[in-house]
Amino acid sequence: MKTISPANEILPPDFEEINYDELVERVDYDFGLSRRSFVKVLGAGLLIAVTIPALAQEEAARRGGGGGGGGARNLGARIHIGKDGTITVLTGKVEGGQGARAELSQAAAEELGVSLSSVQMLMADTGAVPDDGGTYGSMTTPRTVPLVRRGAAAARNLLMEFASQQWKVERNTIQMRDGKIFDAAGKRSLTYGDLANSDAAAKLFEQAIPADVELTSVKEWKVLGVPALRPNARDIATGAHKFPSDIARPGMIYAKILRAPAYGAKLVSIDLTPAKAMKDVVVVQDDQFVGVAAPNSSRAEDALKKISDTAKWETVPQPSSKELFDYLKQNAQGGAPANPYADEPAGAKTARQTYHVPYIQHAPLEPRAAVAEWSDGKLTVWTGSQNPFAVRSELARAFHLPPENVRVVIPDFGGGFGGKHSGECAVEAARLAKTADKPVSLRWTREEEFTWAYFRPAAVIDAEASLDAQGKITTWHFININSGAQAVDTPYTVGKKNCHYVASKPPLRQSSYRALASTANNFAREVFMDEIAAAAGTDPLEFRLAHLENPRLRAVLERAAKEFDWPARVKKKAPNISVGLACGTEKGSFVAACVEVEIDRKENKIRVTRVCQAFECGKILNPANLLSQVQGGIIMGLGAALREEMQFENGQITNASFGKYRVPRFDDLPELDVHLVDRPDLPSAGAGETPIIVIAPAVANAVFRATGKSVNALPVRLAAT
Repeated sequence: MKTISPANEILPPDFEEINYDELVERVDYDFGLSRRSFVKVLGAGLLIAVTIPALAQEEAARRGGGGGGGGARNLGARIHIGKDGTITVLTGKVEGGQGARAELSQAAAEELGVSLSSVQMLMADTGAVPDDGGTYGSMTTPRTVPLVRRGAAAARNLLMEFASQQWKVERNTIQMRDGKIFDAAGKRSLTYGDLANSDAAAKLFEQAIPADVELTSVKEWKVLGVPALRPNARDIATGAHKFPSDIARPGMIYAKILRAPAYGAKLVSIDLTPAKAMKDVVVVQDDQFVGVAAPNSSRAEDALKKISDTAKWETVPQPSSKELFDYLKQNAQGGAPANPYADEPAGAKTARQTYHVPYIQHAPLEPRAAVAEWSDGKLTVWTGSQNPFAVRSELARAFHLPPENVRVVIPDFGGGFGGKHSGECAVEAARLAKTADKPVSLRWTREEEFTWAYFRPAAVIDAEASLDAQGKITTWHFININSGAQAVDTPYTVGKKNCHYVASKPPLRQSSYRALASTANNFAREVFMDEIAAAAGTDPLEFRLAHLENPRLRAVLERAAKEFDWPARVKKKAPNISVGLACGTEKGSFVAACVEVEIDRKENKIRVTRVCQAFECGKILNPANLLSQVQGGIIMGLGAALREEMQFENGQITNASFGKYRVPRFDDLPELDVHLVDRPDLPSAGAGETPIIVIAPAVANAVFRATGKSVNALPVRLAAT
């Protein structure tokens, strides 16, 4: 019997809806006809040239076009059955290394009743797939997986109904096995190919996907819930797969863009003559945009250098990374809220701390890349982005095109981590391709990626708390300045609380990052919890459990502490070895980690030697991929904990290379002990983000335990003795 089980719900009941398009600070290119050009052509006067439909279209473009996504309009927009029986599932989601291709393939195969190898995915081609919203916020698992399952289940039902009508038998007498429908005697069978070849197939697939279609219960899963490799893993491993930076088109040329010498700099003048004199070089200046394109990247680089030497810029004062946190606090909108409990009778103990979290980069394996091609006034772009339909809107807006004249194709790309929502590289390539009348490839350098892609927001976080005589938290004041509201509230049981996010004036371009602001908020809160526990004279594990009512968060904390053997490790006194822990919840999932660190006081270095992490995200859909996501989150979190921070001065990034900005290397990897907590009774939540949020605070707490000195900033450094 097939039922709609709790694990088939669209979203967990506590899921926080976020409009990620509003978080992205986009580069606002506008390559339409300027007012000055209108005046030159038509002379002075009144021109009313925008119709109401055009205004409506422009407003739709401004809204981003890809926020939550409209999804599949009908069954045929989600599932395509070829006459040879080939099954193609269509989705607007992207694959950037997070495992969506495998998970969505599993979801479809499960409901279609076929093997995983029988399903092929067509992803992120705006000319062919439904808008499922951007790939962010851990929403693919709780939102898109159920939608794909419903579409596949509806297709399965069509095949069963088709067989029932063909054989003139009751539907409950037929069965599905291995992707085929059999009659009661097992002598007759039909396949999806037979359905596709029927006269009624096209019309059947035009119908809407029923909202109440029955889905396979968790206990009957055969494809979901088991380890599955990435379907195109062989192509990735052998180099056959074409990433955005590998795309090649006939007659394609290569582009370079003139970048400002500093943030906020304005181009005053430039002499394009030297580049224009070069053979086969295309040069474009459109207001502040200047770019060149040539038959190869070397010549394009030469052309750019010839004109960049002639550029004159007007710069404006910018704060440095040394002034960052004072700057953010001074520019907090309305100022930082005061503690409303400061005048109340003091508790037995009070604690107060301010935490600093720097800007950091996403540092994807593949920097931004795009190939743009125009044909008959229509634009096609191949690029790497987490948000294909929003990039389509960005292109349509920049070139004043109807969205249907823009096609964005996203091949599986080399990482995003929240850093590839915007389409500036695609727009730049398209502008040069329009003038060149040839396909143009633009690949950002690593320095460009470090400098001009947006950053994880920096934060200043003020925390204050008071304890009663029994060691219970009676008041809690927690203010995040600049980085965001995600996880700003406390999961702990406290008396009175005041938790808020306050926007500031950011000196650098900032936006989404893996887990958003919860990386900063969880760091500050969990480090503060250890300080309060120390003030109360209580073990940090016991202190947390005494303030935790959420059973899921308690469960992962207890599991991590048990597997790590926390009580024994705390009692064990080893020179230069220390332990710390942290826990948290975000995006409907729950995580806790215990870490062991080795402190080299002579070299003033911290090395993480072991991480034991427990993670729970409801029913597990693909254990192998989930393990990879948790391990990846831990390793990425180590970089932010120990080394990563953007340094800048006079509007210039001073560590824009992997030589100066050191992400984790292989020799940084600790022993990883990951425990996945499977909850078949709960809806499946996304897992690409939450595992990262406990690493930095656990490391900081281990250092605090070893030194007795507060750790109030990232990256964690040993205090001077």
